Amino acid sequence: MLKIRNEQKGLVWSPLIKGYDKILVLEEMMRKIFSGLFVHRYRDIDPNIRTSCIESLGVWVLSYPSLFLQDLYLKYLGWTLNDKNAGVRKASVHALQKLYDADDNVPTLGLFTERFSNRMIELADDSDVSVAVCAIGLVKQLLRHQLLPDDDLGPLYDLHIDDPAEVRRAIGELVYDHLIAQKFNSPQSSSRGSDSGSSEVHLSRMLQILREFSAEPILSIYVIDDVWEYMKAMKDWKCIISMLLDENPLIELTDDDATNLVRLLSASVRKAVGERIVPASDTRKQYYNKAQKEIFENNRRHITIAMMKNYPLLLRKFMADKAKVPSLVEIIVHMNLGKAKVPSLVEIIVHMNLGLYSLKRQENNFKNVLQLMKQAFLKHGDKEALRSCVKAIKFCSTESQGELKDYALNKLKNLEDELNDKLKSAMKEAADGDEYSLLVNLKRLYELQLSWSVPIESLYEDIVKVLHSFRNVDDEVVSFLLLNMYLHVAWTLQSIVNSETVSEASLTSLLSKRNSLFEELEYFLGTPSEDKEGSKCGNQLACRVCIILAEAWCLFRKANFSSTKLEHLGYCPDTSVLQRFWKLCEQQLNISDETEDDDTKKEYIEETNRDAVMIASAKLVVSNAVPKEYLTPEIISHFGMHGTSVAEIVKHLITVIKKNDDFPNIFIEALKRAYDRHLVDLSKSDDKSFTSKSFLECKDLATRLSGTFMGAARNKHKSDILKIVRDGIEYAFLDAPKQLSFLEGTVVHFVPKLPVIDTLEILKDVQSRTENVNTDEDPSGWRPYHTFVDSLREKYVKNEGLPDEKERRRSGRPRKRRNIEGKRLFDEESSSEEEDSISGSDREDAHDEEEKQEEEEEEEAPLIHSIRSSSKLRSLKLSRDENKGQRKGVSASRTSGCLQKGK
Repeated sequence: MLKIRNEQKGLVWSPLIKGYDKILVLEEMMRKIFSGLFVHRYRDIDPNIRTSCIESLGVWVLSYPSLFLQDLYLKYLGWTLNDKNAGVRKASVHALQKLYDADDNVPTLGLFTERFSNRMIELADDSDVSVAVCAIGLVKQLLRHQLLPDDDLGPLYDLHIDDPAEVRRAIGELVYDHLIAQKFNSPQSSSRGSDSGSSEVHLSRMLQILREFSAEPILSIYVIDDVWEYMKAMKDWKCIISMLLDENPLIELTDDDATNLVRLLSASVRKAVGERIVPASDTRKQYYNKAQKEIFENNRRHITIAMMKNYPLLLRKFMADKAKVPSLVEIIVHMNLGKAKVPSLVEIIVHMNLGLYSLKRQENNFKNVLQLMKQAFLKHGDKEALRSCVKAIKFCSTESQGELKDYALNKLKNLEDELNDKLKSAMKEAADGDEYSLLVNLKRLYELQLSWSVPIESLYEDIVKVLHSFRNVDDEVVSFLLLNMYLHVAWTLQSIVNSETVSEASLTSLLSKRNSLFEELEYFLGTPSEDKEGSKCGNQLACRVCIILAEAWCLFRKANFSSTKLEHLGYCPDTSVLQRFWKLCEQQLNISDETEDDDTKKEYIEETNRDAVMIASAKLVVSNAVPKEYLTPEIISHFGMHGTSVAEIVKHLITVIKKNDDFPNIFIEALKRAYDRHLVDLSKSDDKSFTSKSFLECKDLATRLSGTFMGAARNKHKSDILKIVRDGIEYAFLDAPKQLSFLEGTVVHFVPKLPVIDTLEILKDVQSRTENVNTDEDPSGWRPYHTFVDSLREKYVKNEGLPDEKERRRSGRPRKRRNIEGKRLFDEESSSEEEDSISGSDREDAHDEEEKQEEEEEEEAPLIHSIRSSSKLRSLKLSRDENKGQRKGVSASRTSGCLQKGK
C-alpha cells in the first residue's frame, strides 16, 4: 500500500475544512503522492513494487476520474503493458479492464486506445498464459465499445490453434460473442431481425467462418473445439440435420458448406459424449465423475433420438462424397444403442444394450443403416472412409443385442464374401493390365484384417501366384499383397495359439503360408534398383518390406515357442538375410528430408517413414528376434544421423541395451561401424567437405554415447568405460597410422569419464606402443596419436600430476600465481629492485616447499591437499598480520622487511 503521513506533507485536517475545500486538499495530496512517490517507484527494480504501483494507479483513476482520468496519468498504464515482468503486465491489463467496464470512461479513453490498442492485441499472444487470457478479455471490451476495427483482429484468430487450451478457449469466446452472436454490434443492427439469435443464424455464421479453413480440416476442428462450449446451436441436433437435408428452403448450402457442417456435426457429437477432438498436451486417460457420465449418457440419448430416422437419409444423400462419409459413419459409434436409463451405483453402464432402436421400434432403420454402411464400404477406396466404415460396422456387430446383433453379424459375413468375390475378379483384371480394382479391394481387405480375422484361405494361394507371375506389378499393389499375406498369417497363428487342441494339418498349413511369406519378402530385399531409389513409390515398397519382415520375425521368434508343442514354429533369419535387411533399412534412413516432406499428404505415409523403419529394427533387437551382434551396433551407429525423432528411438534402445552386460562391446562395435563408413568415404573421394561430414558423424556418435555415462552412471560403469577405451585403442593400432584418427574422433570422448589412475595406465599403454616407432616419418598420419596423448596428459595433470611434469608445474603452479596476487595487494609504488627481491625469496621458499610436498604426494593424496591448504592459510594470515592497519601508501622497504620477518 502506498501510504503517507499527512503531517510530513504539512496537511493538517481540521473540522473547518469541509465540502469543496476538503476535495481540493485531497486532490492536492494525491498529486503529491503521485509526483513524489509513484513516478519514482513504478520503475522500481522489484516487480512487486511496480505491480503495487500500477494497481494503486488503477484504483486512483477509478476513484478520482476528474483528476486521474487523463492521458497524463493513463500513459503509465500503457507503458507498463511492455514491462518485462508478467505480474506487472497483468496488473496493467486488469486496471484497464476496470476502466473500460465503466461506459462513462470510454469517451475520455479514445486517444489512449488509439495509442496502445496494438499493444493490447499483441498481449493476446503473451508468453504468460494468464496475461494472454486477460488481454483477450480486454480486447473483447474494446470491441464492445466499438473501439477496434475488425481488420485489426487477424492476429487473434491465428491463436485458434495455440497450444495452451486456456488461450484457445478465450479466443473461442471472443469469436462467438463478436462474430457468431454479434453481441458487440450496434443496437440498430442487432434488432433488425427477431431470429438473429436462432440456431440457423448462428450455424450459418459459423459456416461462414469455417469456409476460411475448408482446405485445412484440422484447423476447422480446432475452431469448432474452441467455440463449442459457448455455442448452443452446435448441440441443436435437429437443426443441424434439417440444414443438411435441405428442409429449410431459405438456407442454401454449397458443397463446401455441407462438408463443413457434416464435419461440425461429427465433432460436436464426439464432444457431447466426452471425447477429445483435438490433441491435448496431457495425454493421460480422462476420468469422469458420476454427474459427468450422466450428462454424456443423456447427450447420447438425445443424439440417438434425433438421428434415428434421419441417419439413413443422410447416408443416402452423402454416400457418394468421400469427404463426408467418414464423419457421417463415425456418428453411429457415439449413438446410444444401449439402455435409456442410468443403472444403479453398483452397476456398470453398458452401452448399446437393448438399445433405443428396439425400444423405439426402429429396427428397420438400424438395418437400413448397416446396409448403407456396407454399400459405402464397397463404394469407397480411400483410407479414412474405409476405416470409419469398418469401425462403425464392428461396433454395431459387437455391441448390439438380440436380433439386431444377429442381423449385424450376417451382414458382416455377407460383406466378407462379397469382398472375396471382388478380389478374385480383380486379380483376373490385373492379368489383363488393369490393376486399379485390385488395389482398391486389397485396401478394403487390409482395413478389415486390421480389425478382425477374415477367412481368405482360398485367396492366399492366388495372392502368392500374383506376386510370382507379375513381378512388374505396381509397387503399391505389391505392398498391399504382402500386408494382407502377413495379417492372414498373424491371425492364423493367433487362432492356433489360442486353441486347446491343434491339428497337424493346421500346423502344416501355417508353416507353408509362413514360408511363402518369407520367400516373397526376402525376394524384395534385393530388388530395389538404382533407378528406383529416387522414386517415393519404390521407397514406400522398401519400407513396407522392412517393416513387415521385422514384424514377422518378431511374431515367429524362437523365444515365443521354446519348450512348447509349437517349438518348430520358431524362426530366426540367417546372417546373410539380416545383412540384406539392414542394407535396405539404411537406404530408407538415408532418404532426404525433402523427399519425405513431398509426400506427407499421401495415404498410409505415417506407416512408411524413417521412424517406422527404425522402430521395426529396434523391435527386433529388444525382442531378441535376431542375433544382437550384427544389428544392434548398426542401429546405434546411426544415432543422431537422421533427425531428432530417429535419435529418440535409438536413445530408448540404448537405455534397454545398457541393462545387459555386453553393452561395451556393442558400443565399440557401433563406433567401428561409423568409422568404417568414414574410411569408405575416404577411399571414394578426396573432397574434404565430403569426408569431414562422415568424420563429424563419428565424433557426434562418440559424444552421444559417452554422454550416457553421467553422474552416478559414471562410477557404476567405470570398468565398462575403460573397456571401451582399451578396445578402441587396440582397434586404432591394428593399422597404424591409417586408423589412428579413430583415437581422435571417438576414443578421446570417453577419456574424461575415466578415473585419474586409469588415465595414467592408458597413457603408459599408448606410449609403449610407439617405443620402437619413428613417428616423424609420417607426421600427418601420427598427428591424431600425439593429439590423443596430449589429451591424456592434460587430464592427468589437471587432476593429479605426472612425475615427468614437475618442471612444468613448478613454472606454473597455482601457488606462484597466489604469491603474485599477494604481491599486488601491497603498495603499487614499490621499486622494481625490491619487487625482484621479493620474487626471488618467494621462489626459493616455494621451491623448497614444492619438493617437500611432492615427496609426500606419492604417499597420500589427502595429505598433500591439507598441506597446500594450511600453507595457503599461513600465507594469507601472514599478509593480513603484516598489512593490518596499513593503507595504500606503505613503502616497499617496509614490505620487504615484513616478509623477511615472516620467514
